[in-house]
Amino acid sequence: MPEADGVDDEEEMPLSLRLSIADTLTLGNATCGFMAVYFTTTGILIPHLTGSDESGGMARHSAATAVILMLCAAIFDLFDGLVARKLRSSPMGAELDNLSDLISFGLAPAYFVLVYGMVADDAHQRVAAVGAIVVLLAVVLRLARFSCVTMKDGMFQGMPSPFGALTVVSIVLLELPFFATLLAIIGTAWLMVSRVEYPKPRGRLAVAMLSWIVLSMAMLAAWAFEAPSGTLLLQTGCALQLVMGAVIPLFATARRVNTFRGNRREARTAELP
Repeated sequence: MPEADGVDDEEEMPLSLRLSIADTLTLGNATCGFMAVYFTTTGILIPHLTGSDESGGMARHSAATAVILMLCAAIFDLFDGLVARKLRSSPMGAELDNLSDLISFGLAPAYFVLVYGMVADDAHQRVAAVGAIVVLLAVVLRLARFSCVTMKDGMFQGMPSPFGALTVVSIVLLELPFFATLLAIIGTAWLMVSRVEYPKPRGRLAVAMLSWIVLSMAMLAAWAFEAPSGTLLLQTGCALQLVMGAVIPLFATARRVNTFRGNRREARTAELP
């Protein structure tokens, strides 16, 4: 019996390899990102290359499915952080989160841009490939910096990668002229690696973000199934995504300026006799 207990102890899984509930959600994030690449390939790229007669309808449904999967990945990314704070995360939780984010918010949107450059009428494939590489490298650099730089509580430095990925695909879905689309995509990539501050989605902001993601899924479904005004709903949602990407850091900057002014007033008041 003592020998059997010793064997059990030796065969017990190391603590660093045990997955927590938060880690399982993180793996769901990675799965959604991979499936987004799958639907982009099988529903948009392959029908375009083979000249399928049903490519138009398939492309719309598959594009909507791919973006919805990226939105699902964003939900997993939102909840794995909340669960990790409430319960616990395994020692490899942070690494899993970065790797999953790279798939869902780096590879998937970059591949979406690349395929757009291959199937759009006015697109240039090689130029679109450059834009896709810029998006991918911006996410890589952002995730690496996130692991190395300590920011003040409640703030991100640069646009968060889930928000950046959704902004990139929104730009593509708006169907703007090619070079305007490319410039907007590069601008979004710059925001991801910039020093512009974005608030972390906590409390009411997390609820607002979750509501926006669900609403975006509904608009994508309406567009995919050609509901009345579905295209208008999609374009409105994509435009709002771009506006939020530009406006949210302005609120954060205004709050920082107000805090700085308040601290100066308190310092002056303390200096008065």
